[in-house]
Amino acid sequence: MSETTEDQLLGGRVRLRQPREGFRAGLDAVMLAAFVPARSGERVLEAGCGSGAAFLCLAARVPGLDVAAVEREPSMAALARANAAANGVTARVEDGDVADPAMARSLGPFHHALANPPFWPGGTPPPGAIRRAATHESDAGLDAWASFLAAGLKRGGTASMILPAARFDAGIAALRGAGMGATLLLPLVPRDGMEAKRVLLRGRKGAKGPARILPPLALHLADGTFTLAVEDVLRGAAPLGPG
Repeated sequence: MSETTEDQLLGGRVRLRQPREGFRAGLDAVMLAAFVPARSGERVLEAGCGSGAAFLCLAARVPGLDVAAVEREPSMAALARANAAANGVTARVEDGDVADPAMARSLGPFHHALANPPFWPGGTPPPGAIRRAATHESDAGLDAWASFLAAGLKRGGTASMILPAARFDAGIAALRGAGMGATLLLPLVPRDGMEAKRVLLRGRKGAKGPARILPPLALHLADGTFTLAVEDVLRGAAPLGPG
């Protein structure tokens, strides 16, 4: 593990220690957590939790969750455990791999599952093993991530992911292939009138309803500051999307 920094998310509600170099959590983790329609008392699973940013943001927004997380890199799993303790969040963080859906079943069942999976199947990976594992698919592609999320869910439970917009079709196909229906897609656009750069996806296990595309959410105003809706998420821990 390289030297770490301590950062704050959700207007200081979450203290996050993470590597100074390599993959660093930020906006994607916060937006993903906001998209999970969890309620107090429910069980939640995060796959590939890294330093714990997403599940910590979710727990800060929805107190009383029963949280479990899986992370392949032992050093990051240890950091997630330390971050959970520092934030007063009870979370079971296991060393494990999404290539093993039996692990998700053994930890479950859950009401909700979430992941910010490695999303690029090819291209030039960034330097550093941890950062490379966070952005580029290895043996486990999106199908494996969706299957892992679905394996731990109760029937009717939700699985949420954040992906580059260029991979929304692969993400929807992966969720459907894992038995997730009634898919929701929320495009995240840099500014009004621009194409989406990221998308939030959510499916429901065993659901038969049609797919829906929600109105796009603009992240920034013309001057580069965050829109009020995004400020509500980043500072006020507001939820995104329908419950």
